[in-house]
Amino acid sequence: MREGGALTVKLEGGGTRRARAVLIAIGRSGDFRRLGVPGESLDHVHVRLHDPADHAGRDVLVVGGGDSALEAASALAEAGARVTLAHRGADFSRARAENAERVQALASRGALALRLRTSVREITATDAELADGAGETARVPAQSVFTFLGREAPLAFLRRCGIRIAGDGSRAGWAAIACFLVALAALYDWKSNGFLERALWSHLTWPGDAPQRLASLGSWWEAQVADRATLVGTIAVSMKSRSFWYTLAYTSIVGLFGWQRVTVTPTPYVKKQTLTLFLVQAIPLFILPEIVLPWLGYRGAFDSGVGATIGDALFEKYVSAADYAARHWPDWGHPRAYWRAYGFVLAWPLNVYNIFTEQPIWPWIAIGFLQTFVLLPLAIRRWGKGVYCGWICSCGALAETLGDAQRTKMPHGPKWNRLNFVGQVFLAFAFALLALRVVSWAFPATGLGSVFTLLMEGKDAQHRLVNPLSYKWFVDVLFGGVLGVGFYFKYSGRVWCRFACPLAALMHLYARFSRFAIVPEKKKCISCNVCTSVCHQGIDVMSFANKGRPMQDPECVRCSACVNACPTGVLQFGQVGTDGSIVSLDSLMASPVRAREGGRAKA
Repeated sequence: MREGGALTVKLEGGGTRRARAVLIAIGRSGDFRRLGVPGESLDHVHVRLHDPADHAGRDVLVVGGGDSALEAASALAEAGARVTLAHRGADFSRARAENAERVQALASRGALALRLRTSVREITATDAELADGAGETARVPAQSVFTFLGREAPLAFLRRCGIRIAGDGSRAGWAAIACFLVALAALYDWKSNGFLERALWSHLTWPGDAPQRLASLGSWWEAQVADRATLVGTIAVSMKSRSFWYTLAYTSIVGLFGWQRVTVTPTPYVKKQTLTLFLVQAIPLFILPEIVLPWLGYRGAFDSGVGATIGDALFEKYVSAADYAARHWPDWGHPRAYWRAYGFVLAWPLNVYNIFTEQPIWPWIAIGFLQTFVLLPLAIRRWGKGVYCGWICSCGALAETLGDAQRTKMPHGPKWNRLNFVGQVFLAFAFALLALRVVSWAFPATGLGSVFTLLMEGKDAQHRLVNPLSYKWFVDVLFGGVLGVGFYFKYSGRVWCRFACPLAALMHLYARFSRFAIVPEKKKCISCNVCTSVCHQGIDVMSFANKGRPMQDPECVRCSACVNACPTGVLQFGQVGTDGSIVSLDSLMASPVRAREGGRAKA
């Protein structure tokens, strides 16, 4: 167990030892993985190759696609064996490039038969049955069979020693997550005036009344609170809004855990990225809509002239023109929809509320179109999808700060990759709602506006919440809030970003035309897999790095975790051409290894 920054090992005899690190030398690295096919236990089936020369002139089947399999197949072929190499994958993504090139060279001159997308069905004393991806079978002679499928880690031993294994769950852990999800569900229901509003939230007292209750501070304080044109008065009104407290807490968490992230990972890249994420969250997403814009409004900035034009175009009035002119403000909040300022940062369809309005607000439609379909494609072309997800987005801000320590928990592999389509489904939902909204604007007499409200906000004609599967409650609240944040401590902070964000799904299309890449220096790669393990987008970074190929996966959010964690400084950010050639390398240092070396090595 870990105590006070050191590891404490309890010995069987009752004693203890303290150390900074513990080396487990138990004489085994785990059990060999099995094919699970008939005949695998025959005497001529092996998991190790001792002397390739022993198999000269014999028919040999090698199964696997890693370095061990490729090295064995090459050695056997060069020793004079008739080798068939079977691998279930389409390429050798996990092997070093030189081993793959060696096998390809042997196959090209007929010294080795290469069977990709192929699995073993059966092994007999003289041959083996193989099946390709289409299900077609064939038998190949096999006097010897070598299976190089890797090993299973000795997890049972580690668990008996009390060592926690990444990905392991427990009843207590799942119970804690369930409680956390329930708490988040309550939080987002409260924030959104949801299904429990009448039954619970409307009967409780909130901190928004605190400024009025602090009368003991004297007449000066009372005057400040009573006059909305003062800064204190403006904040006192903002405090009546639940969004104020939610956004304040959100911003504080980003700041607190952002500081922790910079302390743990003090690279120039992480420092600038984290500071930018915090400032974007703090200024345009909190201070501007909750304090600055309302304060300017109370001081007359939006009453006449250009200010009135801007105010009326972007922040519609909640009160009548007469009440606004007489400065008869509502008791429950500000007289204008200053919250729409979120739309300066949160692009459609991450933020749909400035576009899906009862009547079109053309300035916000123009801003949203410019953001989503002009500025983002241009920025992504140069810097990749991470220019938004990793440097601007509020979801990304929380993921890179609160979720930073949880990034190794993101599951990898083809099965999890299939869930990436959820965001595409939500994107299609958003486009369908957009089409319905436009039609309802054009033909108001059709009653499609009521249908839209039911699908978008879950409300019927009497404004009752009746549809929890609406876009707002199912996509925005449930997936974006409750599940997206609730699984931070189980599946990392990018659950929403990777699997379900509709804006990310749209940016995947833009990213396919991007010049951004993580550029590897192949000769430095030791295939340690650290880069893949810390990717909280589930990308197999090592499969690119050990081949020296630029990594341009559209899932990448430019967080720099793989670049920073690489122990040999293999990776760096850059741009590549359509042929994969390097156009430029970023000057902002993200790798501590390269920083210690004093610059960027040649890729």
